[in-house]
Amino acid sequence: MDCIQLTGIRCYGYTGFLAEEQVLGQWFEVDVKLWLDITKAAQSDAIEDTIDYRRTISLIQNLVKTSKFALLEKLAGAIANSILEDSYCAKTSEESVVITQVQVILTKIAAPIPDFNGKISIEITRTKSNI
Repeated sequence: MDCIQLTGIRCYGYTGFLAEEQVLGQWFEVDVKLWLDITKAAQSDAIEDTIDYRRTISLIQNLVKTSKFALLEKLAGAIANSILEDSYCAKTSEESVVITQVQVILTKIAAPIPDFNGKISIEITRTKSNI
């Protein structure tokens, strides 16, 4: 199975356990791996035979910007499920391009934890049959 990676998707969002995080917001970074068959696109050189990266990036950005979850785990799961459910990533005249598995790495770049200057990341992998 082939894999497309979209990395470094930075968005400002409002997910966090503290009430201030859901009001003031903070920066997040998202990396995704998408498993699908890109054999046809590799031969045809046609966007219709693969996913539209812009659509997937926009979907991720919209979720991060509009969600107000307490947990990163919830946001990461919502991103994964939304990508797998988005059957309109691209379509050929005969069949749709199907993402069979997705891996999401969601990073909180500056968590409001005293004396902690690191990052917090959640990594999840979901398959089409898990949603």
